[in-house]
Amino acid sequence: MTTRAIRGSRGLVLKWGPNRFYLDTILLSVSLGLMLFGFVMVSSASLHLGEKMASDSFYFPKHQLAHIVLGLVAGWAAAKVRLDTLERHSRSLFWVGIALLVLVLIPGIGKSVNGSVRWINLFGLRVQVSEVFKLVAAIYVAGYISRHLETVRTSVKGMLFPLSLLAIGAVLLLKEPDFGATAVVMATALGMLFLAGARLWPFALLLGLVACAGTLLICTAEYRLKRVLSFLDPWADPLNSGFQLTQALIAFGRGDWQGVGLGSSVQKLFYLPEAHTDFLFSVIGEELGLWGATTVIVLFAIVVWRALAIGRLAERSGKLFAAFLAYGIGIWLGLQAFINMGVNMGMLPTKGLTLPLMSYGGGSMMVVCAAIGLLFRIRSEAVASFLGNGRKGVWPSE
Repeated sequence: MTTRAIRGSRGLVLKWGPNRFYLDTILLSVSLGLMLFGFVMVSSASLHLGEKMASDSFYFPKHQLAHIVLGLVAGWAAAKVRLDTLERHSRSLFWVGIALLVLVLIPGIGKSVNGSVRWINLFGLRVQVSEVFKLVAAIYVAGYISRHLETVRTSVKGMLFPLSLLAIGAVLLLKEPDFGATAVVMATALGMLFLAGARLWPFALLLGLVACAGTLLICTAEYRLKRVLSFLDPWADPLNSGFQLTQALIAFGRGDWQGVGLGSSVQKLFYLPEAHTDFLFSVIGEELGLWGATTVIVLFAIVVWRALAIGRLAERSGKLFAAFLAYGIGIWLGLQAFINMGVNMGMLPTKGLTLPLMSYGGGSMMVVCAAIGLLFRIRSEAVASFLGNGRKGVWPSE
């Protein structure tokens, strides 16, 4: 296999036989950078935990390294899938996702952690089903928009139909319960419909209804209401409902500008729960300070930028399914990263959402890497289409 640069594109051409793959080197570099950065921070945040739980300080780093390898394999496999094949099976994939959400609720199959039943074991790997559903939901909505673009733009029915099907998944997610994943799935779908050109007044009305439904769900569940109240004033009960958030805020306070140094966090030493998963960003803030936290934010901003740029390139090339899938992936990853970091900094109520590509976890790593692999595939097919049409120069989205 040989590689060479292509004029006018920020990427390389990978060639094997008659095939060419147009690689986005910016997205590749940033994604690998986030995974490497995350691996270092997961190692720092979990050495003491591994010693306590498994008498092996490197228990979590070794498993996370295996997760990264599996994620790279998943990304490579996703990048090999033709987009027309994916579009053709988008509805079937959606119902597979619904079936997995039902399966995880069956006693004896779903695995409970901290009172939530969100995981199933597949081939020895514990997979969070909601992560898989986020991706298949984006694929389904992209397929629906590509088939019914005019209906989406001119009719309220065009918006309500895909959302009504997603509501089935939302109900199943709330049964786990996983309010955070429900919010991400519905917000991603709304964002994709908005970018598709949905009429503004029904979109605003629908957005208001979703917000009201979210408020109702919070008020009717005691544990969700307690999370919101502890978020508003975590110091009112710092040793109980506000414990996790107060410890996260202390971590950021100790980090200051430059941090206390890699590996020198105090909050990770059994003060901050889930320091290597949901609250990894707090450890980054403590050990690497404002500069480290800002670096993570900038890297995720670049990932979102590349996803939206790839979507725009695909749309200019006439590939609607590819374009809206890229938009959906960008919205999903950006929103999930924003929520995770917002929770860590006390800007949002506590949600069980991981930091994509960085937090400890095999299922999440594989699904996110598969989504990134699809972005590579979308860009490659869009560039190939662009070159095949005989166009020259630099594309507007690049």
